[in-house]
Amino acid sequence: MKKIALVIASIILLAPVFAQSKYDHKEAFHPQFYPYPGNDYRSASGEPGPKYWQNKADYSINCKLDTATHTVTGDVTITYTNNSPDNLRFLWLQMDQNIYKKDSRGSATTTQTGGRWANAGFTDGYNISNVQLENEGVIHTPDKTIKTDTRMQLFLKDQLEKGEKVKIRISYSFIIPEYGTDRMGRLKTKNGIVYEVAQWFPRMCVYDDIQGWNTLPYVGAGEFYLEYGDIDFSITAPADLIVVGSGELLNPQECYTAEQMKRWEAAAKSDKTVTIRSDQEVTEKNSRPKTASTTWRFRIQNTRDVAWAASKAFVQDAARINLKSGKKCMAISVYPVESIVKNGWQRSTEFTKASIEHYSNKWFEYPYPAATNVAGIVGGMEYPGIVFCSAESSGTGLWGVTDHEFGHTWFPMIVGSNERKYAWMDEGFNTFINDLSTEAFNNGEFKEASFFGDPNSSFMVKYTFGDKMDGLYNTPDVIQQDNLGIAAYMKPAQMLTALRELVLGKERFDAAFAEYIRRWAFKHPTPWDFFHTMENVAGEDLSWFWRAWVLNTWKLDMKVKEVSYIDDNAEKGSEITIETLEKMVMPVTVLVKESNGKEHTINLPVEVWQRGAEWRFTAPTTSEIKEVILDPDKKLPEWERSNNSWKKKAF
Repeated sequence: MKKIALVIASIILLAPVFAQSKYDHKEAFHPQFYPYPGNDYRSASGEPGPKYWQNKADYSINCKLDTATHTVTGDVTITYTNNSPDNLRFLWLQMDQNIYKKDSRGSATTTQTGGRWANAGFTDGYNISNVQLENEGVIHTPDKTIKTDTRMQLFLKDQLEKGEKVKIRISYSFIIPEYGTDRMGRLKTKNGIVYEVAQWFPRMCVYDDIQGWNTLPYVGAGEFYLEYGDIDFSITAPADLIVVGSGELLNPQECYTAEQMKRWEAAAKSDKTVTIRSDQEVTEKNSRPKTASTTWRFRIQNTRDVAWAASKAFVQDAARINLKSGKKCMAISVYPVESIVKNGWQRSTEFTKASIEHYSNKWFEYPYPAATNVAGIVGGMEYPGIVFCSAESSGTGLWGVTDHEFGHTWFPMIVGSNERKYAWMDEGFNTFINDLSTEAFNNGEFKEASFFGDPNSSFMVKYTFGDKMDGLYNTPDVIQQDNLGIAAYMKPAQMLTALRELVLGKERFDAAFAEYIRRWAFKHPTPWDFFHTMENVAGEDLSWFWRAWVLNTWKLDMKVKEVSYIDDNAEKGSEITIETLEKMVMPVTVLVKESNGKEHTINLPVEVWQRGAEWRFTAPTTSEIKEVILDPDKKLPEWERSNNSWKKKAF
């Protein structure tokens, strides 16, 4: 007994040396995945349920731009409709301009760490001069108002019951920061300042069936989560400025000269770019109406936000966007003369038109009457119907940023996921569709526009799946700044590409992805709604996939473990054993090369890993095997490719 015990003890001690695999098939394929079942609000199939609801926020805004002080002064009336089953006794609003105050949470954290969202200077944030409520025609002040960093809470005199509306009137002003967390700001050009204005009015926080009030503060990296509604807004500015904004310009005849109106109308009917104000005309006084100021009026419906830009330095051009429904739509670009270089901003309208038409045909039709691209200080930022891109971009860079920012129309402008929490659901999904549109544009003219190169290269895999990389399922403000480009953009796009090309196939994936967009257009999906939809439409249990790619930071590492012949006779066929060493699993293609020149491609589904870390299969070889290669086309994010092949030993 003692001898047997010593042998057993020796085996136990030696076991870790030989048991190199970290893989646990019971964990990877655990049957319990979804944290809650479907209900009347959100179906288990991934659709909005029969009692799905969301509140509505309509806005009417009048503001004035003072170019001497760079100040916006405005009045906003918010009509807020409570469609929830709950009685609301208070309301929460977002006050994003307060991030630019020196004592804000963003200044104490994001600005201190530097990077893209750090403010170059500080402002006083919002100056709120008046807050009033109107309910059933009665105007009164809130019972109590509490301002907390980038949020404001209004306590109501009477609770707001289901189906009831309340109007909120707020007078405010703020100074446009020179550099506003790379989302807004001022750019000095030789012919004047370019103002890019966003997060420029108090907006309602989302009240939903998942969390109630969503009140995460705005500190920089995390973007937005907003209610849908209709927005009418006007900007009064000096007449020598051209103003562009989200949605439809309602009064172009009051804003442009007679000649520019002719060009504007021609552009609306042209597939080629039409100049509305040329670079030579920018410094000519007769290229603007001869009045002291001009009021530009815009309207956009079923939207979550609006933004605008203004400058006397703008060159402007436009063209028609063709949509299958026949709806009228325009691509519009404004930029300073400095942006006219080789493949520069003079191609912006061409890029905008192509991008919008591609996504509309592929996924879901563009919902807004105009798509406007603005060249300014912002590197790249998206808003409904309008985007801000760097005035210094050209060529591949300009196509890439234009296509990316307009791609955000679909995620999160149409599909209104919570950007404050789930950056991978908007940045990542958008990066994925960008790859397809870039491949399609002008026979792949800018295919090198990928931000990250080949995601399956050895270098990128070590970076993307390394131990210091943050996972997808983190709020963007928790992810390390240097990791956000991977965790929010590249890895989720890589994930969707793998799901499309290696798991579901293009036909099933495209049908499911388009259905996800259709189901959740202008609504608020969670990650689980996305998971449910993809699985139900594609007809595939993908819990193993989401568990590896989204909820964990698992690696993929497979190797060829052993090659043998049936009855030790190469002519009778061969047996090949492969092993997975890490926790992630994927379907795998195996290429078997025989010494007689024959080749066999064997596609193994993910189910081969359901019972353990090893899988043995037969190959119909008739001669000795020369080489076995896993993932020969390098479509998988293999952690260690050196063990992906087996070669016959040379004697």
